[in-house]
Amino acid sequence: MDWKEILRRRLATPSTSPNKKKSEQELKDEEMDLFTKYYSEWKGGRKNTNEFYKTIPRFYYRLPAEDEVLLQKLREESRAVFLQRKSRELLDNEELQNLWFLLDKHQTPPMIGEEAMINYENFLKVGEKAGPKCKQFFTAKVFAKLLHTDSYGRISIMQFFNYVMRKVWLHQTRIGLSLYDVAGQGYLRESDLENYILELIPTLPQLDGLEKSFYSFYVCTAVRKFFFFLDPLRTGKIKIQDILACSFLDDLLELRDEELSKESQETNWFSAPSALRVYGQYLNLDKDHNGMLSKEELSRYGTATMTNVFLDRVFQECLTYDGEMDYKTYLDFVLALENRKEPAALQYIFKLLDIENKGYLNVFSLNYFFRDEIFDMVKPKDPLKISLQDLINSNQGDTVTTILIDLNGFWTYENREALVANDNENSTELDDT
Repeated sequence: MDWKEILRRRLATPSTSPNKKKSEQELKDEEMDLFTKYYSEWKGGRKNTNEFYKTIPRFYYRLPAEDEVLLQKLREESRAVFLQRKSRELLDNEELQNLWFLLDKHQTPPMIGEEAMINYENFLKVGEKAGPKCKQFFTAKVFAKLLHTDSYGRISIMQFFNYVMRKVWLHQTRIGLSLYDVAGQGYLRESDLENYILELIPTLPQLDGLEKSFYSFYVCTAVRKFFFFLDPLRTGKIKIQDILACSFLDDLLELRDEELSKESQETNWFSAPSALRVYGQYLNLDKDHNGMLSKEELSRYGTATMTNVFLDRVFQECLTYDGEMDYKTYLDFVLALENRKEPAALQYIFKLLDIENKGYLNVFSLNYFFRDEIFDMVKPKDPLKISLQDLINSNQGDTVTTILIDLNGFWTYENREALVANDNENSTELDDT
């Protein structure tokens, strides 16, 4: 009989003194005493069966509190030592050059054009000679991953070397980012990422021309892209793993290339021309030069064709200060409007269009901005409302949001057939000449 049944029967047994009624508190005390007694006996009886719990290693370590300065310092120092050890485990430039020499020496003929190849047997030989740091790369799994359509069962030496270089770069970058992870929890806060990018600026030749007085605005511009797309719930932190998985860091580090083309710089959000363009637009909109944008000032953004109802929603939903928008909020606005095909941008705009905060756009919401034709474009699951997922799945999200928020977009959509006909006529005239 287990302790629960004993306790149940004991409490059901009538008192030995029927004429004396016990108070409610006495009954509760007795119940607790009986519970403690029988539970202790039951637990003691099972002691032998729980011995294996003692072999489970400790897996939870409490983080030091803010006032535990010594423990915090100890944790920071131990993390620094750990990251230094991990850094020493990576291949340095000399070791990478030696690896390339060994691969080239063990290439397996014939070559494919100018591309050297290597078979699995020679691949393993190189792995034995390359040293312990390279062991992780010379596995059957890696070889199979890079094996494509070669009739001799070989892989490209260049592809394998690029694979190794990419892995080394990822680990180096992860260690570099982890040094700024003050909490040591695998994520960066906004201030952490700001410090990382600020200290990265001198290593990027494409940013040499930036004035130091502009650094803070550049850092703000760069950091907002990471947080706008990688922190959709606005938690104020981003996983280092997510930073490494996206292409933003590649775009940022592309600025190390001293010969980066003008076209590449113009399409790279992190380039100096791009950052200066965005900040310059902000200054041009700020007519009263108070460092903030009012609704009237923002209305001149782009082609100055945004609808008043949309601008009203922007200032209702976005963070403002005394009814005006600061540069950081403006950056979110720009990122949303310049990337309307991206889910994060659609989420931003969807929130503005969802005037009743219902999580979907119904006929009333869309009539507020436009008419029911939108439903025919999106084809939502529910014919009376459009969810964010419907908008993304339709592949028409950028068109729909442009129609709803931009008068010029509305006009273009309304006159699309006439515009196409006009283009065709112009093409015919050119052909005739």
